[in-house]
Amino acid sequence: MKCPYCSYEESKVIDSRSADDGERIRRRRECLRCGKRFTTHEVIETVPIIVVKRDKSREVFDRNKLTGGILRACEKRPVSIEQIENMIYPFLPEEKGLQKTVLTAMNYSVKAGGKRLRPMLMLETYKMFGGEDLSVIEPFMAAIEMIHTYSLIHDDLPALDNDDLRRGLPTAHVKFGEAMAILAGDALLNYAFETASKAFCGDAQDITTAKAMQILAKKPGIYGMIGGQTVDVEEENKEISFDTLMYIHNNKTAALIECAMMIGAVLAGASEDEAATIEKIANKVGIAFQIEDDILDIVSTSETLGKPAGSDEKNGKNTYVLFRGLEQSGEDAKQYTEEALQLFDALEYKNDFLRELLLYLVGRKN
Repeated sequence: MKCPYCSYEESKVIDSRSADDGERIRRRRECLRCGKRFTTHEVIETVPIIVVKRDKSREVFDRNKLTGGILRACEKRPVSIEQIENMIYPFLPEEKGLQKTVLTAMNYSVKAGGKRLRPMLMLETYKMFGGEDLSVIEPFMAAIEMIHTYSLIHDDLPALDNDDLRRGLPTAHVKFGEAMAILAGDALLNYAFETASKAFCGDAQDITTAKAMQILAKKPGIYGMIGGQTVDVEEENKEISFDTLMYIHNNKTAALIECAMMIGAVLAGASEDEAATIEKIANKVGIAFQIEDDILDIVSTSETLGKPAGSDEKNGKNTYVLFRGLEQSGEDAKQYTEEALQLFDALEYKNDFLRELLLYLVGRKN
C-alpha cells in the first residue's frame, strides 16, 4: 500500500478492525521508509474458497460467512497490549558488548509485535486467584513471551517452515541471517529461565515459584511444545491419523497456553485441583485456538495475519481443516470453547475480563 507522504509502496500493519459497513477493513499502517503512519480502508476479499479435505472431497466455502466471526478474530483487539509490553520489555537485555548482534536479534523478534496473549493469560489467571505481587508474576510473563518468540524464530527457519514474514516484518533469519537467527532463538530460551529465576526472593514463596519453574520447563519441552513440533515436522506431506493430528495440536499449541495459565494459578496459590482444572480449560482453548489458526491460514491474507497466508498447504502441513472441512472445523472450535467456559464458570473464582479474553482467542463473542 503506497505511503501518501513519500510514495513508498511497503508498509506494515499497526492495527486492523472492521469498518462500520462490514465490507471493508480499516487499517492503520506505518511506512517502512519514512516511518509515518496513515489509515486505509480496504475491501474484504469475497472470493469463494475451495478446500480439498484429506478424503479428497472438495468443499466450497463462502468467505462472507466469516466476516462476522472468524475472519475478524485476528483483527479485533478488545484489550490493550501496551500494559503487557511495559511489564515485559524491561526484562529484555541491553544491546551492548561483543555479542550485541544476537542481543539485537533477540529484542527485534520480541518487539516485532504480537497480541501478547500468553503473558496476558498468565497475568489475568494470577489475578483471578488473588495474586497481587507483580514482582512475582512479571518475570514469568516475560519468560513465556521469550519462549514463544524463540519458537517462532525457529519455526520460520529455512529448515522448518521457511517463512520470510512474521508479525508483518521480515523474519529473524531474513533480517540477521540464518546463523544469527538460530543463536537468537537459543538465547531467548536460555534467557527466559534466567529471567524467570528473578522471581525467587529467598522466602517461603520460593516453594511456589519452584513449582511454577517446573511448569515453565516442562510444557514447552520434549513432552509438550517441542514434542508436538517434532511430530509435525516428521509427518509433513504424509497421511496421518486424526489422533496423531490431535497429538500435534495438544502439544505444539495448547501446551504453551496451558503453561501460561497454570503458572498464573500456581503463583497465586491455587490448589492442585484448581490448577488441574485450569490446565483442562487452557487445553480446550488451545485446541480451539489452533483450529481457528488452521482456518485463518486458508481464508485470511498475509497482511491481516502478519505472516504468510497459505503456508500450511505450501509446507505440506496436516491441519484440522483437512480432516473436518471449514464448516465443521468452525463448529468444533465453538464446541471446545463452550466446554472450556463450562469448566471456567464452575470455578469458585471469577474474572470477567479473562472470560472475555478466552472468547476472543477463538474469535467468538457469544
